[in-house]
Amino acid sequence: MTRAFLIVLDSVGIGGARDAADFGDAGSDTLGHIAEACAAGRADQGRSGPLHMPNLDLLGLGAAARLASGAGMEGFGAQPRGLWGAAEELSRGKDTPSGHWELAGVPVPWEWHYFPETQPAFPPELTARICRLAGTGGIHGNRHAPGTAVIDQDGPAHMQDGWPICYTSADSVLQIAAHEERFGLQRLLDLCAALAPDLHAMRVGRVIARPFVGSAGTGFTRTPNRRDFAIAPPSPTLLDWARDAGRATIAIGKIGDIFSGRGIDRVLKGADDAALFDHLVQQVGDAPEGSLTFANFVEFDSLWGHRRDVAGYARALERFDARVPDVLAAARPGDLILFTADHGNDPTWRGTDHTRERVPVVASGLGVRQIGLRGFADVAASVADHLGIASQGPGRTFL
Repeated sequence: MTRAFLIVLDSVGIGGARDAADFGDAGSDTLGHIAEACAAGRADQGRSGPLHMPNLDLLGLGAAARLASGAGMEGFGAQPRGLWGAAEELSRGKDTPSGHWELAGVPVPWEWHYFPETQPAFPPELTARICRLAGTGGIHGNRHAPGTAVIDQDGPAHMQDGWPICYTSADSVLQIAAHEERFGLQRLLDLCAALAPDLHAMRVGRVIARPFVGSAGTGFTRTPNRRDFAIAPPSPTLLDWARDAGRATIAIGKIGDIFSGRGIDRVLKGADDAALFDHLVQQVGDAPEGSLTFANFVEFDSLWGHRRDVAGYARALERFDARVPDVLAAARPGDLILFTADHGNDPTWRGTDHTRERVPVVASGLGVRQIGLRGFADVAASVADHLGIASQGPGRTFL
């Protein structure tokens, strides 16, 4: 038997989406614009010089980026030694569930509900429902906002009255932030769990619990106890296909939340992406034959993309790339190790939200091969083909 490792670098888009203008994102290019800023010396905080990702570039990352957007990047000129290409999304969204579900073979068949960029953002009946469940006289936030900013701004008032901080973004999401001690972690999780069915009925993709600690004097910090209450995929995904075929399925990071636990035998989480990478290396060493490991590395998106921190994003990319040899060295003959992304989040772009982009598809274990421009769902079909299980989605294998 063979094994497969599907690794999502959350938000590491490579530009070029044909329908980017429909989303207000024509010209966005997460990786390309970071590389451009690095080469121009505009991202030298904590690092310096051109963006340095030699290991993924050797697999074909630079070539995939040129295919996707037509633009070259300084420092990305390696002759590919792996499988390489780019993928574009069919689903009408640029959000986490849409990207991951389609990578797993299930394009989203409906239009998501998005909250308007007004203040208040939430309808009165939803606000009243939150207050009843939370047992509070009101909520803070009630607007589009970056998560760290809204906690800094509304955290002091939350500490005084205990009202939850509720906010949204260009994604189909309701996020609720609360202090782990002042409000209570379990109380926050219970609140989000109780709200989730109502929001899912509205076709809102996720309710996210965003616990934090700290004080107004020392500053507030989000904790690793985030939890996503996501709407379930509308049909079986790659994870279900594998599990139904008797294969072990391992989820690393927030994959378990994104897929509502469906088709997953084991979930591994960690305090940060470094801890998640340790889990990945361990699984490449230990996962059973025939298994599927599906990993998400969220900090590119959550810590750097939304904050529009180019240097921070560049540092994170270089740290990740430096550990790629650890994964490749632990691999067994016949393993497929595939790196991709779910959407873009260009840190040079206006606003603070995701960007509609193509994503890289680069892999080790299948020899040197160009696959061209594919659909997200082709990733699922190809992983299934490699594992020798039936693909139930619309994708076409590129093996």
